[in-house]
Amino acid sequence: MTTSRLLTTLALACALVACQKQEAPKPVAPPAAPVAKEPTREEAMASLMEVPELKTMSEQIEKKSQGKTHGAVIEDDPQPRMVDGKPYWQFSFVENAPDAVHRRASFLVAKSGKEILVDDTQTGKLLTVPEWRRTVRRIEAH
Repeated sequence: MTTSRLLTTLALACALVACQKQEAPKPVAPPAAPVAKEPTREEAMASLMEVPELKTMSEQIEKKSQGKTHGAVIEDDPQPRMVDGKPYWQFSFVENAPDAVHRRASFLVAKSGKEILVDDTQTGKLLTVPEWRRTVRRIEAH
């Protein structure tokens, strides 16, 4: 074997060994799923005003009063109310007249924004929105 051929073979062998010692590329972790942002207190209040029954009540209040009285959502207590270990904001839907404010319904909105409960002040029970809807319809029918 000639020296140049031996050097070429040796260089190829070194290159092959070097290639084998390289570490395999590490897998890249997929990006983390976006964390759902908790709604702000104002966003929670606005979401209540989007409940169809409250929108309808608000429209009826304004129409009946010829625009002098409005439906509104107000905060009952800045301290969250704990229900089954979860914090809820405490709000009321009110009839906001120039001379007085009249509570029409009380709500709890989960700080996660995923749940709304109705505080039935007559029975002291917390109702889901579908349960409350059945009650509202029954009262309206009488």
